[in-house]
Amino acid sequence: MKLRNKIAAVATVLTSMAMALMYAAPAQPQYVLTPDQKLRLAEGVIENYYVESVNPDSIVDQAIIAMLKTLDPHSAYTTPEETRELNQPLEGKFSGIGIQFNMVKDTLYVVQTTPGGPCEKVGVRPGDRIISANDTIISGKKLTNSGIIKVLRGPKGSVVELKVKRGDDAELLSFTIVRDDIPIYSISDTYMANDTTGYIAISRFAESTADEMVKAVNKLLKKGMRNLIIDLSDNTGGYLGAACALSEGFLAKGDPVVSTQGLNSPRASYTVEADGKFKGRVVVIVNQYSASAAEILAGALQDNDRAVIVGRRTFGKGLVQRPFPFPDGSMIRLTTSRYYTPSGRCIQKHYDKGHSEEYQLDLYNRYTGGELWSADSVKLDSTQRFETLRHHRVIYGGGGIMPDVFVPVDTTHFSKYYRDLIAKRVIIEYCLDYVNTNRKELLKKYRDDDAFHTKFAVTDELLQSLIDRGIAEGVAFVEDDWQRSRRYIAAIVKGLLSRDLYDNGSYARAVAPINPDMQAALSVINDPERYNGILRGTGE
Repeated sequence: MKLRNKIAAVATVLTSMAMALMYAAPAQPQYVLTPDQKLRLAEGVIENYYVESVNPDSIVDQAIIAMLKTLDPHSAYTTPEETRELNQPLEGKFSGIGIQFNMVKDTLYVVQTTPGGPCEKVGVRPGDRIISANDTIISGKKLTNSGIIKVLRGPKGSVVELKVKRGDDAELLSFTIVRDDIPIYSISDTYMANDTTGYIAISRFAESTADEMVKAVNKLLKKGMRNLIIDLSDNTGGYLGAACALSEGFLAKGDPVVSTQGLNSPRASYTVEADGKFKGRVVVIVNQYSASAAEILAGALQDNDRAVIVGRRTFGKGLVQRPFPFPDGSMIRLTTSRYYTPSGRCIQKHYDKGHSEEYQLDLYNRYTGGELWSADSVKLDSTQRFETLRHHRVIYGGGGIMPDVFVPVDTTHFSKYYRDLIAKRVIIEYCLDYVNTNRKELLKKYRDDDAFHTKFAVTDELLQSLIDRGIAEGVAFVEDDWQRSRRYIAAIVKGLLSRDLYDNGSYARAVAPINPDMQAALSVINDPERYNGILRGTGE
């Protein structure tokens, strides 16, 4: 047997032992096998004696996956390709052509070009339709997003020839694109919510997150920001170090941020080394999908009584995974320790080893149990009672971070008609067509997003065109449903139009009036007496 680089314990066959066990078949064990010997033996028996041909690499991969499933829900194995895809968002870049795109039926529309990216440099514009890339026809094919990405991405320095249709021009445009590193941004939205309150949404914690945060804060400070809303909704985490680095901007020298400890990992603690520069009020928005590094940041600010947490109980991931890469590019992400917030609480929710399916049902159980609508339905563990460090407010561990201000999920806008418009992509496709048809006029009339958000109105005429588009796509108009969802649909339309015309922050700004989490955050941060009362434990 050849030696396998992935893992020696499942790589070599103990031939002599195999033969002895195969043919002697003793009633009593004649050998005391170590776990690694048994794994090697099993792999060798399957590869050499199975009735059909087998892929040894696949056997080894599945053995590793099965082993990890007996541990915890977050230890995992990834193949070389999966590892590359997993690391790209955290490393903050990939190699490609630099566009955001949308597939409208069977046509690929360029929504945005990356500033300074390969497509922008050669003149590709928002609204262009990519017909082909090299020898691969894109237009007219029902390709998935992942299939398109495989065509457009490639090694840095490689060349791709694009055929592009622009407007009503009959002749296709040809562009020679040299792929380059394309940044993946952690901060998805940045804008001033009012004259003194800034808003920053963080979608992940990656290598570049801390630097992005500094730039975003400085940008808002120049616009008059004195208080800040940090939105961690749907942020599933990332690098622990990025969350720690962000906390430094808000805490004081010596404040604890997080500690980690495991059976084979000695306790490690992180504290702030210098006073944070931002001194204003801070509100952090979280929800049931905020996890891992997002919970570290929220927990550090809550435990130090530095921010009011608004939203719903977070996911509850308090396990730290350490990557163990193999020479072939595959990797094990093994849980090596738990992390603890400054008050000493571990917020990892309960799990039974080897029962990850039950663990994955936790969010569904929260939904059916009413937790997303009522704070009283949240089951807090009374044995996991802790206190904040400055004002000694009661907080709980044992399963996510409970916000200081609970905000129920808003379903008042939901209707079957709205659902069908979304499911059939009527709204997004209508908005793409509207921008593509009216881009020049819109940008001339509304030169920046401030002008657009201040002056642009979603008119009855525009909404009627959307209704007509829906009917043409097989979505029957329902008056009662329309009245229930109209305000919500109008806000989404404005958000999609502004996102396609300007930067990413425009969408969040447009839908803020219908976002109950954002409205709750604004209510708290704009009321100093209420804000301070919550942090001191005398309010709410």
